[in-house]
Formats: sequence, C-alpha cells, structure tokens
Amino acid sequence: MNAIETRNEKLAEKVIKNLEARHMTACYCKTAAEAKEKILSMIPDTDVVSYGGSETIDKLGIKEALREKGQKMLDRDLESDPAKRQEIMRQGLLSDTFLMSTNAMTEDGELVNIDGNGNRIAALIYGPKSVILAVSMNKITKTLEDAWARARNFAAPVNSQRFGLPTPCCTTGACGNCKSDKSICRQIVVTRLSIPGRIKVVLIGEELGF
Repeated sequence: MNAIETRNEKLAEKVIKNLEARHMTACYCKTAAEAKEKILSMIPDTDVVSYGGSETIDKLGIKEALREKGQKMLDRDLESDPAKRQEIMRQGLLSDTFLMSTNAMTEDGELVNIDGNGNRIAALIYGPKSVILAVSMNKITKTLEDAWARARNFAAPVNSQRFGLPTPCCTTGACGNCKSDKSICRQIVVTRLSIPGRIKVVLIGEELGF
C-alpha cells in the first residue's frame, strides 16, 4: 500500500464516523471497481432508479450496468427531446433510489452542492426514498469554508467548461459570482444531517469526478 492509499484509508475512517453521527450510512472502497459493485449491491431489483448529473457516476459505469440488468430507470440520457428530458428529471424526484455525487464534503461529514437546474439537490433534500452518493476522496476538505471554496472555484468552473456554458467562470476558470441566466450556481446547499439512513455515502480511494 502506498502513502496515498494509506492516507485515504485513515481519513475515510474519520469521515465515516462523522457521516454516521449525521445519520448517514457510509463505507469506503479502495478502488472504483469495488465502489461500482458496492453501489449496485445497494439497489434493490424492484427499485425505480434516477440520477443527477455526475461525472463520478458516469466514470463508474453504474448506469450502463443497470441498463444491462434491466433495472427500471428514469433514464433521461436516452431522451433527446429537451422537454421530455425535463419531465423525466421531474419524475426522478419520486424515484426509489437516486444516484449522485457531491461537489465537496468536509471531514466532519457535511455536504456542499451547487446546482444549475436544481433537480440534483432537490432529490438530495427530499423525494427519493434512498440517495446514494459516490464520493472520491479528492472531494473531501478540512472545513466547511474550504468545501464552499472547492464547489465554487473548482467544481463550478470545470462543470461550466464541461457543458460549454457562456459564464464568466467558463472564460476565466474562477468564480465571478455572476448573475448569468446560464449560471451553474443558482442553488448552493449545505446538507448537515440526514433522515436516518436515507443518505448513503460510498467513499472511493481513486480520484474521480470534479
């Protein structure tokens, strides 16, 4: 085991305890492959599954695996019509299991998320019976202030670039605190507690997502 792997495992132990104190369930997977299998095992075959935009979930290949096994999904990726995609996103708020990541997480177990459409953090807050977060260890910060900074100054500009949005952060690479109608930062939410057991966090030792 190298030094980074050791650090991640030690830090994960601390973070898991703090997440559990906030009424979330949590576990650590050393690799992305382990995390994928763990997350798939957490989803009952009878559940209707939805998801928020997440590079981490995409990289893990979870959606493809669910499609292959015939899981019932509210699968907006397969719909090209914008209006129909929006309706699928709305329906996702009443899914059984919702998949997502987080823009940042503190060592103390608080989640910080920025959202443009709002569907991802709406589902995190209320609606789906179960919310599973895949979170790589690179997203963990020391303090809540650090988590806010990571979400706004790293995650938001990178995602704006990914989606090709004409925002100041897409141009400069740094948050401009803009009021653009294309802003990816319409909603900023801190989650400090979960309804017991509703939010489940899978920490991942490999670096994934933004």
